[in-house]
Order: sequence, then C-alpha cells, then structure tokens
Amino acid sequence: MNIQKRLFVSFFIFGMILAFSVQASSTSTNGYYRFPTLRGNTLVFAAEGDLWIVDSQGGMARRLTTHAGEETNPVISPDGKVLAFSASYEGPTELYTMPLYGGLPTRLTYEADSSTAIGFTPDGQLMYTTRAYSTIPDPQLIQIDLKTEKKFFIPLHQASDGSYDNTMKTLYFARPGFHNNNTARYQGGTARNIWKFTSGKEEAQNLTADFPGENFAPMWWNGRLYYGCDRSGSWNIWSMNPEGKDLKQHTFHVGWDVRSPALDDGKIVYQLGADIRMIDVRNNNDRIIPIKLASDYEEGMRSKEISGAIV
Repeated sequence: MNIQKRLFVSFFIFGMILAFSVQASSTSTNGYYRFPTLRGNTLVFAAEGDLWIVDSQGGMARRLTTHAGEETNPVISPDGKVLAFSASYEGPTELYTMPLYGGLPTRLTYEADSSTAIGFTPDGQLMYTTRAYSTIPDPQLIQIDLKTEKKFFIPLHQASDGSYDNTMKTLYFARPGFHNNNTARYQGGTARNIWKFTSGKEEAQNLTADFPGENFAPMWWNGRLYYGCDRSGSWNIWSMNPEGKDLKQHTFHVGWDVRSPALDDGKIVYQLGADIRMIDVRNNNDRIIPIKLASDYEEGMRSKEISGAIV
C-alpha cells in the first residue's frame, strides 16, 4: 500500500471514530441522580422525575417510568423481582410497586398522606413511613405484606429510616424524622439520632446520644450498623457495633454531603452532589458510578438559528 492510500485509510478511520464519538455524545447526557438503591448488580435511581435502571458498574441507563407524576425513593425486594417506590400519581404521595425491569405500576397504599418507601425486611415485607395514623404530624414506621397487603404498625413514636438485623428481633431506627431544615451542620433539638429496639425489651436505646448533630439512615450488615452522620463536619458514612461503640468513618467527603444511602451485601450506594457513588465497606473502595441518560428532557432542547432568526 502506497503512502497516499495509507493516509486515506488513516483519515477515514479517524473520521469514523470522530463521527461515532459525536453521535454518542449527542444522544446521551449527564443527569442529576437521586435516591439510589441497589440489589446485586442492579442499580435503580431517580432523575428527571422518573425512575431509571442501570448496571452497578455504570453505563447508559434505561428509563423505567414515564408518568407525569414524580417517582422517588425506590427500593428493591430481597428476591430482586419487585420495585417499590413513592409516587404522586393521583394526588398524595403513595406507595406503588412494579416489576423490577419495567411494567405497569400498582398502587399499594391509600393513606391520603405522604408515604415514603424505606426498604424491605429480611422476610420481604415493605417498610415505609407515613404521618397518616399519627394524631400530630409525626412519622410512623409501618410494614406491609405485598401479597396480602396486611399492615403491621411498629409501635415506636416518631420512628423513621428503619433497618432490622438478620433475626428481625432488633430494629435500628432514626428518631425523629427529617426536620426539613437544611441548615448546614444542624445541631438543634430536632436533630436525628439512631435508636435500637429489641423485641421483649421495655424501651428503646439511644445509640448516638453523645453527638448533638445529625445521624440518619441506619443500615444493618454483617454485625455492624452503618449510617449517615456529620461528625466530621460533612455528612459521611460511619459504622458502629450493635451497642453504639467502636465508631468507624468510611467516607471522607468535604463540602458535599452524603445523601440517601442504601446498602446491599456490603455495598452502599449514595448520592453526592449530582452523582451516585458506591463504597464496598469490606475494603472501603469508594468510586463514582459513571451514568449516562438517553434523555428527551425538554429543557435540553436547543433552538436553531437560521439567517439570524431564532426558530
């Protein structure tokens, strides 16, 4: 092959690579990712008011919902078949379920008050928090069987963000609920604490009473309790033993806060800024999950300028 042909082939290949790169960048975009949840290698999160699914290694996400109402707080059942979430389809924010990989949502609650999906118990019941049954605007934890829709009211005042140990005899929960005060490093009277209640005991035990700041989102795994806390100045992931001792810090972010953490088999996914990250607490390997959206978000459309006129 002479030099002219070689140059032609090289420029042709370079042009094809450039064209594919431009096409890929024009059909995908970064998003603002919230409320991640994980089961195995499957990650579900909220963006653009809908729910999306992607591999935990990242990549191009697929949209699961298209309803005009907003979907938030997705959680995946232990068997990996059902996705539960909160949505405002018919007025109040209620609980809905759907097949994990897509399908028609089914309404689960009719509380006429905001209901927030929290997670699943080890035996497959959905846990959620609502103010519908309290005489004052305080949250209450409820479990519901997805098959019978029978409810069990957890008798703990102001409980939210609950997580059982493997025996389901001990519940770790946050109290009170989120105060909707976004003041940085808040240490007021409604700051959340992590509590422990064991069946058969007379009362719950405050595990974080030594710290006046925020403690939230308890997550039980392998003999330790993982949770969010701002002891370091920013919200990060910490852990402690069942008695509230032997504290360890696992993430070390400054400025941006860890939000909406969710745990599965030693891996915690969480929101940081506009991104979703994942830490494996076995080795503290913390990384960003690179996610792209194939989005038709209206605000992303650009006007075309033709002969000086915007159309």
